[in-house]
Amino acid sequence: MKYDLVVIGSGPSGQKGAIAAAKLNKRVAIIERNSSQIGGVCLHTGTIPSKTMREAILHLTGYKHRDIYTERYRRKRRITMADLQRSVASVNHREMEVIEDQLTRNSVDIYAGEARFVDPHTVEVTRDGDSIKLETEHVLLAVGTRPDRNPSTPFDGQCVFDSDELLNIDHIPRSMIVVGGGVIGIEYAIMFATLGVNVTVVDGRDQLLGFCDKEIVDTLLYHARSIGMVFRLGENVVKINRLAEDRAAIELESGKRLVAESVLMAVGRTGDTEGLNLQAAGLKPDARGRVECNEHHETAVSHIYGVGDVVGFPALASVSMEQGRRAVAHMFGEVEREYQTMPYGLFTIPEISMIGENEEELTARKVPYEVGVARFREIAKGQIVGDRMGLLKLLFHRDTRKVLGVHVIGDSATEIVHIGQAVMQFDGTIDYFRDTVFNYPTMAECYKVAAFDGLNKISLDLQLEQEISQHETSILEQVDELVAEVSSVIQPVADEETVAAGDVN
Repeated sequence: MKYDLVVIGSGPSGQKGAIAAAKLNKRVAIIERNSSQIGGVCLHTGTIPSKTMREAILHLTGYKHRDIYTERYRRKRRITMADLQRSVASVNHREMEVIEDQLTRNSVDIYAGEARFVDPHTVEVTRDGDSIKLETEHVLLAVGTRPDRNPSTPFDGQCVFDSDELLNIDHIPRSMIVVGGGVIGIEYAIMFATLGVNVTVVDGRDQLLGFCDKEIVDTLLYHARSIGMVFRLGENVVKINRLAEDRAAIELESGKRLVAESVLMAVGRTGDTEGLNLQAAGLKPDARGRVECNEHHETAVSHIYGVGDVVGFPALASVSMEQGRRAVAHMFGEVEREYQTMPYGLFTIPEISMIGENEEELTARKVPYEVGVARFREIAKGQIVGDRMGLLKLLFHRDTRKVLGVHVIGDSATEIVHIGQAVMQFDGTIDYFRDTVFNYPTMAECYKVAAFDGLNKISLDLQLEQEISQHETSILEQVDELVAEVSSVIQPVADEETVAAGDVN
Protein backbone atom coordinates (compact mmCIF):
# COMPACT_ATOMS: atom_id res chain seq x y z
CA MET A 1 0.00 0.00 0.00
CA LYS A 2 1.43 3.38 -1.02
CA TYR A 3 0.54 6.67 0.62
CA ASP A 4 1.56 10.31 0.53
CA LEU A 5 1.35 10.41 4.32
CA VAL A 6 1.19 7.81 7.08
CA VAL A 7 0.15 9.15 10.49
CA ILE A 8 1.10 7.08 13.54
CA GLY A 9 -1.32 7.91 16.34
CA SER A 10 -4.93 9.10 16.21
CA GLY A 11 -4.88 11.70 19.00
CA PRO A 12 -5.62 15.40 18.39
CA SER A 13 -2.41 16.09 16.45
CA GLY A 14 -2.72 12.93 14.35
CA GLN A 15 -6.39 13.56 13.52
CA LYS A 16 -5.89 17.15 12.44
CA GLY A 17 -2.74 16.31 10.51
CA ALA A 18 -4.43 13.47 8.63
CA ILE A 19 -7.47 15.56 7.75
CA ALA A 20 -5.32 18.54 6.70
CA ALA A 21 -3.40 16.29 4.29
CA ALA A 22 -6.64 14.79 2.94
CA LYS A 23 -7.91 18.33 2.26
CA LEU A 24 -4.83 18.79 0.05
CA ASN A 25 -5.93 15.71 -1.96
CA LYS A 26 -3.20 13.51 -0.52
CA ARG A 27 -3.63 9.80 0.08
CA VAL A 28 -3.49 9.36 3.84
CA ALA A 29 -3.42 6.46 6.31
CA ILE A 30 -3.66 6.68 10.09
CA ILE A 31 -2.54 3.93 12.46
CA GLU A 32 -3.93 3.27 15.95
CA ARG A 33 -3.09 0.29 18.17
CA ASN A 34 -6.70 -0.76 18.62
CA SER A 35 -9.84 0.13 16.70
CA SER A 36 -11.55 0.84 20.05
CA GLN A 37 -8.85 3.40 20.88
CA ILE A 38 -9.43 5.83 18.00
CA GLY A 39 -8.86 9.27 19.48
CA GLY A 40 -5.73 8.24 21.34
CA VAL A 41 -4.76 9.09 24.90
CA CYS A 42 -6.63 12.41 24.72
CA LEU A 43 -10.00 10.69 24.29
CA HIS A 44 -9.54 7.52 26.31
CA THR A 45 -7.28 8.20 29.30
CA GLY A 46 -6.27 11.87 29.22
CA THR A 47 -7.96 15.16 28.42
CA ILE A 48 -11.55 14.15 27.70
CA PRO A 49 -12.02 11.64 30.56
CA SER A 50 -10.43 13.90 33.18
CA LYS A 51 -12.42 16.96 32.12
CA THR A 52 -15.63 14.94 31.90
CA MET A 53 -14.99 13.57 35.39
CA ARG A 54 -14.34 17.09 36.65
CA GLU A 55 -17.63 18.36 35.23
CA ALA A 56 -19.51 15.40 36.70
CA ILE A 57 -18.00 16.12 40.13
CA LEU A 58 -18.97 19.80 39.94
CA HIS A 59 -22.52 18.84 38.98
CA LEU A 60 -23.07 15.99 41.42
CA THR A 61 -21.57 17.80 44.40
CA GLY A 62 -23.36 21.06 43.64
CA TYR A 63 -19.97 22.74 44.05
CA LYS A 64 -20.82 25.83 42.01
CA HIS A 65 -23.88 26.59 44.13
CA ARG A 66 -22.60 25.90 47.64
CA ASP A 67 -22.06 29.58 48.43
CA ILE A 68 -25.63 30.33 47.36
CA TYR A 69 -27.54 27.34 48.70
CA THR A 70 -25.24 26.65 51.67
CA GLU A 71 -22.57 23.99 52.07
CA ARG A 72 -25.11 21.22 52.57
CA TYR A 73 -26.53 21.62 49.07
CA ARG A 74 -25.60 18.86 46.65
CA ARG A 75 -27.46 17.12 43.84
CA LYS A 76 -26.45 13.59 44.93
CA ARG A 77 -25.74 12.57 48.49
CA ARG A 78 -23.57 9.55 47.76
CA ILE A 79 -21.33 9.76 44.72
CA THR A 80 -19.62 6.62 43.44
CA MET A 81 -16.94 5.88 40.86
CA ALA A 82 -19.65 4.23 38.79
CA ASP A 83 -21.41 7.62 38.53
CA LEU A 84 -18.25 9.24 37.23
CA GLN A 85 -17.36 6.35 34.92
CA ARG A 86 -20.85 6.40 33.42
CA SER A 87 -20.44 10.04 32.48
CA VAL A 88 -16.99 9.41 30.98
CA ALA A 89 -18.20 6.43 28.94
CA SER A 90 -21.08 8.43 27.45
CA VAL A 91 -18.87 11.30 26.27
CA ASN A 92 -16.16 8.89 25.09
CA HIS A 93 -18.59 6.95 22.90
CA ARG A 94 -20.01 10.04 21.22
CA GLU A 95 -16.62 11.65 20.64
CA MET A 96 -15.18 8.48 19.09
CA GLU A 97 -18.10 8.37 16.66
CA VAL A 98 -17.40 11.97 15.65
CA ILE A 99 -13.68 11.30 15.08
CA GLU A 100 -14.28 8.15 13.06
CA ASP A 101 -16.87 9.97 10.95
CA GLN A 102 -14.48 12.86 10.25
CA LEU A 103 -11.69 10.53 9.17
CA THR A 104 -14.01 8.43 6.99
CA ARG A 105 -15.61 11.46 5.32
CA ASN A 106 -12.15 12.71 4.38
CA SER A 107 -11.18 9.31 2.91
CA VAL A 108 -8.45 8.62 5.48
CA ASP A 109 -7.67 4.89 5.69
CA ILE A 110 -7.65 3.61 9.29
CA TYR A 111 -5.35 0.73 10.32
CA ALA A 112 -5.54 -0.95 13.71
CA GLY A 113 -2.36 -2.55 15.05
CA GLU A 114 1.17 -2.01 16.30
CA ALA A 115 3.27 0.23 14.06
CA ARG A 116 7.02 -0.15 13.52
CA PHE A 117 9.46 1.25 10.99
CA VAL A 118 11.02 -1.16 8.51
CA ASP A 119 12.98 1.65 6.88
CA PRO A 120 12.56 5.44 6.68
CA HIS A 121 9.75 5.15 4.11
CA THR A 122 8.07 1.92 5.20
CA VAL A 123 5.86 1.32 8.23
CA GLU A 124 4.66 -2.16 9.14
CA VAL A 125 1.35 -2.61 10.95
CA THR A 126 0.91 -5.86 12.93
CA ARG A 127 -2.28 -7.20 14.47
CA ASP A 128 -3.14 -10.71 15.71
CA GLY A 129 -0.14 -12.18 13.89
CA ASP A 130 -1.00 -10.57 10.55
CA SER A 131 0.96 -7.66 9.12
CA ILE A 132 0.83 -5.20 6.27
CA LYS A 133 3.52 -2.81 5.01
CA LEU A 134 2.67 0.78 4.15
CA GLU A 135 5.03 2.69 1.86
CA THR A 136 4.90 6.45 2.26
CA GLU A 137 6.50 9.70 1.17
CA HIS A 138 6.03 11.31 4.57
CA VAL A 139 5.42 10.19 8.16
CA LEU A 140 3.74 12.11 10.97
CA LEU A 141 4.68 10.82 14.44
CA ALA A 142 1.77 11.59 16.75
CA VAL A 143 2.09 8.74 19.23
CA GLY A 144 1.58 10.77 22.40
CA THR A 145 2.84 9.78 25.84
CA ARG A 146 2.12 7.34 28.65
CA PRO A 147 2.54 7.67 32.44
CA ASP A 148 6.12 7.34 33.66
CA ARG A 149 6.25 4.23 35.87
CA ASN A 150 9.10 3.46 38.25
CA PRO A 151 9.69 -0.34 38.34
CA SER A 152 10.12 -0.22 42.13
CA THR A 153 6.63 1.24 42.67
CA PRO A 154 4.08 -1.47 43.62
CA PHE A 155 1.36 -0.56 41.10
CA ASP A 156 -1.79 -2.66 41.45
CA GLY A 157 -4.39 -0.48 39.74
CA GLN A 158 -6.54 -0.04 42.87
CA CYS A 159 -4.44 1.03 45.84
CA VAL A 160 -1.41 2.37 43.94
CA PHE A 161 -2.16 3.58 40.44
CA ASP A 162 -1.21 6.06 37.71
CA SER A 163 -3.48 8.57 35.94
CA ASP A 164 -4.54 5.99 33.33
CA GLU A 165 -5.51 3.41 35.94
CA LEU A 166 -7.34 5.96 38.11
CA LEU A 167 -10.26 5.90 35.67
CA ASN A 168 -10.87 2.22 36.49
CA ILE A 169 -10.62 2.13 40.29
CA ASP A 170 -13.72 0.50 41.79
CA HIS A 171 -14.48 2.99 44.56
CA ILE A 172 -13.77 6.51 45.77
CA PRO A 173 -11.13 6.19 48.52
CA ARG A 174 -11.39 8.01 51.83
CA SER A 175 -7.80 9.27 51.59
CA MET A 176 -5.32 9.76 48.76
CA ILE A 177 -1.67 10.75 48.42
CA VAL A 178 -0.83 12.35 45.08
CA VAL A 179 2.86 12.07 44.22
CA GLY A 180 3.65 14.84 41.76
CA GLY A 181 2.26 18.38 41.79
CA GLY A 182 2.26 19.01 38.06
CA VAL A 183 -0.83 19.79 36.00
CA ILE A 184 -2.21 16.23 36.01
CA GLY A 185 -1.51 15.66 39.70
CA ILE A 186 -3.07 18.95 40.81
CA GLU A 187 -6.13 18.55 38.60
CA TYR A 188 -6.97 15.10 39.98
CA ALA A 189 -6.00 16.04 43.55
CA ILE A 190 -8.48 18.93 43.68
CA MET A 191 -11.19 16.86 42.00
CA PHE A 192 -11.05 14.19 44.68
CA ALA A 193 -10.71 16.75 47.47
CA THR A 194 -13.94 18.31 46.19
CA LEU A 195 -15.55 14.88 46.62
CA GLY A 196 -14.50 14.94 50.28
CA VAL A 197 -11.41 12.74 49.99
CA ASN A 198 -8.52 13.61 52.33
CA VAL A 199 -5.81 14.52 49.82
CA THR A 200 -2.10 15.12 50.39
CA VAL A 201 0.12 16.33 47.54
CA VAL A 202 3.83 15.48 47.67
CA ASP A 203 6.27 17.23 45.33
CA GLY A 204 10.03 17.76 45.33
CA ARG A 205 9.71 21.37 44.18
CA ASP A 206 9.23 24.28 46.57
CA GLN A 207 6.75 25.97 44.22
CA LEU A 208 4.02 24.38 42.13
CA LEU A 209 3.01 25.35 38.60
CA GLY A 210 6.02 27.59 38.17
CA PHE A 211 4.97 28.64 34.65
CA CYS A 212 1.81 30.32 36.00
CA ASP A 213 1.38 33.77 37.49
CA LYS A 214 2.34 33.56 41.18
CA GLU A 215 -0.75 35.38 42.46
CA ILE A 216 -2.97 33.01 40.49
CA VAL A 217 -1.20 29.95 41.94
CA ASP A 218 -1.42 31.40 45.45
CA THR A 219 -5.17 31.81 44.98
CA LEU A 220 -5.51 28.21 43.82
CA LEU A 221 -3.50 26.85 46.76
CA TYR A 222 -5.49 28.99 49.21
CA HIS A 223 -8.68 27.41 47.90
CA ALA A 224 -7.15 23.92 47.93
CA ARG A 225 -6.15 24.28 51.58
CA SER A 226 -9.59 25.67 52.44
CA ILE A 227 -11.15 22.34 51.37
CA GLY A 228 -8.67 20.35 53.44
CA MET A 229 -5.82 19.58 51.05
CA VAL A 230 -2.33 19.24 52.51
CA PHE A 231 0.85 20.07 50.57
CA ARG A 232 4.23 18.51 51.33
CA LEU A 233 6.52 20.57 49.10
CA GLY A 234 10.28 20.17 48.82
CA GLU A 235 9.82 16.51 49.78
CA ASN A 236 11.14 13.58 47.76
CA VAL A 237 9.66 10.07 47.90
CA VAL A 238 12.13 7.35 48.86
CA LYS A 239 9.88 4.32 48.94
CA ILE A 240 6.26 3.20 48.63
CA ASN A 241 5.05 0.16 50.59
CA ARG A 242 1.76 -1.71 50.40
CA LEU A 243 0.19 -2.29 53.81
CA ALA A 244 -2.59 -4.59 54.96
CA GLU A 245 -6.23 -3.55 54.63
CA ASP A 246 -5.72 -1.87 51.25
CA ARG A 247 -3.48 0.93 52.44
CA ALA A 248 -0.11 2.24 51.33
CA ALA A 249 2.71 4.04 53.11
CA ILE A 250 5.08 6.54 51.57
CA GLU A 251 8.53 7.10 53.04
CA LEU A 252 9.95 10.59 52.42
CA GLU A 253 13.59 11.59 52.24
CA SER A 254 13.06 13.83 55.27
CA GLY A 255 12.07 10.81 57.35
CA LYS A 256 8.33 11.48 57.31
CA ARG A 257 5.92 8.61 56.75
CA LEU A 258 2.53 9.18 55.12
CA VAL A 259 -0.24 6.57 55.07
CA ALA A 260 -3.37 6.63 52.90
CA GLU A 261 -5.95 4.35 51.37
CA SER A 262 -4.70 5.15 47.86
CA VAL A 263 -1.70 6.61 46.03
CA LEU A 264 -1.85 8.37 42.68
CA MET A 265 1.51 8.50 40.92
CA ALA A 266 1.65 11.57 38.67
CA VAL A 267 5.38 12.09 38.31
CA GLY A 268 5.49 12.80 34.61
CA ARG A 269 4.98 11.13 31.27
CA THR A 270 7.23 9.50 28.71
CA GLY A 271 6.96 9.40 24.91
CA ASP A 272 5.15 6.28 23.65
CA THR A 273 7.90 5.45 21.15
CA GLU A 274 8.97 2.07 22.47
CA GLY A 275 8.37 -0.59 19.81
CA LEU A 276 8.37 1.85 16.88
CA ASN A 277 11.90 0.77 15.90
CA LEU A 278 12.85 4.40 15.33
CA GLN A 279 16.44 3.38 14.67
CA ALA A 280 15.34 1.85 11.37
CA ALA A 281 14.03 5.26 10.37
CA GLY A 282 17.24 7.01 11.42
CA LEU A 283 15.83 8.52 14.61
CA LYS A 284 16.78 8.26 18.26
CA PRO A 285 14.42 9.33 21.06
CA ASP A 286 15.72 11.07 24.17
CA ALA A 287 15.81 9.52 27.65
CA ARG A 288 12.08 10.20 28.11
CA GLY A 289 11.08 8.73 24.75
CA ARG A 290 10.51 12.11 23.13
CA VAL A 291 11.45 13.07 19.57
CA GLU A 292 13.37 16.27 18.87
CA CYS A 293 11.98 18.55 16.15
CA ASN A 294 12.69 21.99 14.69
CA GLU A 295 10.25 24.90 14.54
CA HIS A 296 8.52 23.29 11.54
CA HIS A 297 8.19 19.96 13.41
CA GLU A 298 10.75 18.25 11.19
CA THR A 299 12.84 15.57 12.87
CA ALA A 300 16.45 14.77 11.98
CA VAL A 301 14.99 12.81 9.04
CA SER A 302 13.44 15.52 6.88
CA HIS A 303 10.36 13.61 5.65
CA ILE A 304 9.42 12.47 9.18
CA TYR A 305 7.64 15.02 11.38
CA GLY A 306 6.83 14.91 15.10
CA VAL A 307 3.81 16.56 16.73
CA GLY A 308 1.83 16.48 19.96
CA ASP A 309 2.95 15.37 23.39
CA VAL A 310 5.76 13.18 22.02
CA VAL A 311 7.75 16.32 21.14
CA GLY A 312 7.46 17.70 24.71
CA PHE A 313 6.31 21.06 26.05
CA PRO A 314 3.62 22.37 26.14
CA ALA A 315 1.83 19.02 25.67
CA LEU A 316 -1.65 20.54 25.37
CA ALA A 317 -4.38 19.05 23.19
CA SER A 318 -5.21 22.48 21.78
CA VAL A 319 -1.61 23.13 20.75
CA SER A 320 -1.20 19.58 19.44
CA MET A 321 -4.07 20.07 16.99
CA GLU A 322 -2.41 23.14 15.57
CA GLN A 323 0.96 21.40 15.41
CA GLY A 324 -0.53 18.57 13.35
CA ARG A 325 -2.10 20.95 10.88
CA ARG A 326 1.00 23.14 10.56
CA ALA A 327 3.36 20.18 10.17
CA VAL A 328 1.33 18.87 7.25
CA ALA A 329 1.17 22.33 5.68
CA HIS A 330 4.96 22.56 5.83
CA MET A 331 5.64 19.06 4.51
CA PHE A 332 3.49 19.73 1.42
CA GLY A 333 4.75 23.24 0.75
CA GLU A 334 1.85 25.28 2.12
CA VAL A 335 2.75 28.69 3.57
CA GLU A 336 1.61 29.34 7.14
CA ARG A 337 1.88 32.39 9.37
CA GLU A 338 4.23 32.10 12.32
CA TYR A 339 2.88 30.84 15.61
CA GLN A 340 0.93 33.38 17.60
CA THR A 341 0.80 33.43 21.39
CA MET A 342 -1.25 30.46 22.57
CA PRO A 343 -3.44 30.15 25.65
CA TYR A 344 -2.96 27.63 28.44
CA GLY A 345 -5.79 26.05 30.37
CA LEU A 346 -5.61 24.14 33.65
CA PHE A 347 -8.85 22.40 34.58
CA THR A 348 -8.31 22.59 38.29
CA ILE A 349 -11.13 23.63 40.63
CA PRO A 350 -11.33 26.57 40.15
CA GLU A 351 -9.95 26.50 36.61
CA ILE A 352 -6.99 28.59 35.48
CA SER A 353 -6.17 30.04 32.09
CA MET A 354 -3.55 32.44 30.78
CA ILE A 355 -2.01 33.91 27.68
CA GLY A 356 1.06 36.08 27.25
CA GLU A 357 3.66 36.95 29.85
CA ASN A 358 3.23 37.01 33.62
CA GLU A 359 4.48 39.58 36.14
CA GLU A 360 7.64 37.64 36.97
CA GLU A 361 8.64 37.42 33.30
CA LEU A 362 7.95 41.10 32.62
CA THR A 363 9.91 42.10 35.72
CA ALA A 364 12.88 39.99 34.62
CA ARG A 365 12.81 41.71 31.22
CA LYS A 366 12.53 45.14 32.88
CA VAL A 367 9.33 45.98 30.99
CA PRO A 368 7.40 48.94 32.47
CA TYR A 369 3.97 47.42 32.98
CA GLU A 370 0.83 48.04 34.98
CA VAL A 371 -1.81 45.63 36.30
CA GLY A 372 -5.58 45.88 36.10
CA VAL A 373 -7.54 43.47 38.31
CA ALA A 374 -11.20 42.46 38.40
CA ARG A 375 -12.35 40.24 41.23
CA PHE A 376 -15.31 37.99 40.56
CA ARG A 377 -16.98 39.05 43.82
CA GLU A 378 -17.24 42.55 42.30
CA ILE A 379 -18.99 41.21 39.18
CA ALA A 380 -22.73 40.59 39.19
CA LYS A 381 -22.29 37.31 37.27
CA GLY A 382 -19.71 36.21 39.81
CA GLN A 383 -22.31 36.63 42.56
CA ILE A 384 -24.93 34.83 40.46
CA VAL A 385 -22.77 31.74 39.87
CA GLY A 386 -21.40 31.79 43.41
CA ASP A 387 -17.75 32.45 42.55
CA ARG A 388 -16.33 34.97 45.00
CA MET A 389 -12.71 33.89 44.81
CA GLY A 390 -11.93 34.23 41.11
CA LEU A 391 -10.06 37.10 39.52
CA LEU A 392 -8.86 38.37 36.15
CA LYS A 393 -5.55 40.20 35.69
CA LEU A 394 -4.67 42.34 32.70
CA LEU A 395 -0.99 43.19 32.24
CA PHE A 396 -0.27 46.08 29.89
CA HIS A 397 2.62 48.35 28.91
CA ARG A 398 2.57 51.64 30.82
CA ASP A 399 3.63 53.73 27.81
CA THR A 400 2.03 52.03 24.79
CA ARG A 401 -0.88 50.47 26.74
CA LYS A 402 -0.44 47.31 24.67
CA VAL A 403 -1.91 44.21 26.35
CA LEU A 404 0.96 41.93 27.40
CA GLY A 405 -0.80 39.17 29.31
CA VAL A 406 -4.14 37.92 30.61
CA HIS A 407 -4.35 35.64 33.67
CA VAL A 408 -7.62 34.25 35.00
CA ILE A 409 -8.68 31.95 37.81
CA GLY A 410 -12.29 31.06 38.47
CA ASP A 411 -15.50 30.08 36.74
CA SER A 412 -15.25 30.06 32.90
CA ALA A 413 -11.56 31.06 33.00
CA THR A 414 -10.70 28.83 30.03
CA GLU A 415 -13.50 30.43 28.01
CA ILE A 416 -13.13 34.14 28.73
CA VAL A 417 -9.34 34.14 28.23
CA HIS A 418 -9.99 34.03 24.48
CA ILE A 419 -11.37 37.57 24.53
CA GLY A 420 -7.96 38.77 25.68
CA GLN A 421 -6.29 36.47 23.16
CA ALA A 422 -8.17 38.10 20.27
CA VAL A 423 -7.13 41.60 21.36
CA MET A 424 -3.50 40.55 21.85
CA GLN A 425 -3.47 38.89 18.41
CA PHE A 426 -4.03 42.29 16.82
CA ASP A 427 -1.63 44.18 19.13
CA GLY A 428 -4.57 45.80 20.87
CA THR A 429 -4.37 48.12 23.84
CA ILE A 430 -6.20 48.15 27.16
CA ASP A 431 -8.30 51.02 25.81
CA TYR A 432 -10.26 48.45 23.77
CA PHE A 433 -11.70 46.96 26.94
CA ARG A 434 -12.50 50.39 28.37
CA ASP A 435 -14.39 51.46 25.24
CA THR A 436 -16.19 48.18 24.44
CA VAL A 437 -19.71 47.35 25.60
CA PHE A 438 -19.97 43.84 27.10
CA ASN A 439 -23.23 42.01 27.75
CA TYR A 440 -24.42 42.37 31.34
CA PRO A 441 -24.30 40.39 33.53
CA THR A 442 -21.48 38.25 32.11
CA MET A 443 -18.04 37.12 33.18
CA ALA A 444 -16.65 39.01 30.16
CA GLU A 445 -17.44 42.22 32.05
CA CYS A 446 -14.30 41.47 34.07
CA TYR A 447 -12.25 42.88 31.19
CA LYS A 448 -13.91 46.29 31.47
CA VAL A 449 -13.55 46.40 35.25
CA ALA A 450 -9.88 45.33 35.04
CA ALA A 451 -9.23 47.92 32.32
CA PHE A 452 -10.64 50.75 34.46
CA ASP A 453 -8.63 49.50 37.43
CA GLY A 454 -5.39 49.55 35.44
CA LEU A 455 -6.06 52.87 33.73
CA ASN A 456 -6.99 54.48 37.06
CA LYS A 457 -3.57 53.50 38.42
CA ILE A 458 -1.88 55.19 35.47
CA SER A 459 -4.11 58.24 35.88
CA LEU A 460 -3.23 58.52 39.57
CA ASP A 461 0.46 58.13 38.77
CA LEU A 462 0.22 60.90 36.14
CA GLN A 463 -1.54 63.17 38.61
CA LEU A 464 1.15 62.48 41.19
CA GLU A 465 3.87 63.18 38.61
CA GLN A 466 2.17 66.44 37.65
CA GLU A 467 1.87 67.48 41.30
CA ILE A 468 5.54 66.66 41.88
CA SER A 469 6.49 68.54 38.73
CA GLN A 470 4.41 71.54 39.76
CA HIS A 471 5.91 71.41 43.24
CA GLU A 472 9.44 71.26 41.81
CA THR A 473 8.63 74.18 39.47
CA SER A 474 7.29 76.19 42.39
CA ILE A 475 10.43 75.52 44.42
CA LEU A 476 12.64 76.51 41.49
CA GLU A 477 10.67 79.73 41.04
CA GLN A 478 11.07 80.52 44.74
CA VAL A 479 14.80 79.85 44.49
CA ASP A 480 15.03 82.18 41.46
CA GLU A 481 13.20 84.90 43.39
CA LEU A 482 15.57 84.50 46.36
CA VAL A 483 18.58 84.65 44.05
CA ALA A 484 17.20 87.81 42.44
CA GLU A 485 16.63 89.44 45.85
CA VAL A 486 20.11 88.52 47.05
CA SER A 487 21.59 89.80 43.78
CA SER A 488 19.72 93.11 44.15
CA VAL A 489 21.35 93.59 47.57
CA ILE A 490 24.83 92.37 46.68
CA GLN A 491 25.22 94.18 43.35
CA PRO A 492 25.06 97.82 44.71
CA VAL A 493 27.60 96.96 47.41
CA ALA A 494 29.85 95.43 44.80
CA ASP A 495 29.53 98.53 42.64
CA GLU A 496 30.48 100.82 45.55
CA GLU A 497 33.53 98.71 46.37
CA THR A 498 34.58 98.91 42.73
CA VAL A 499 34.30 102.74 42.73
CA ALA A 500 36.22 102.95 45.99
CA ALA A 501 38.97 100.81 44.57
CA GLY A 502 39.16 103.09 41.56
CA ASP A 503 39.61 106.16 43.78
CA VAL A 504 42.47 104.52 45.58
CA ASN A 505 44.19 103.78 42.29
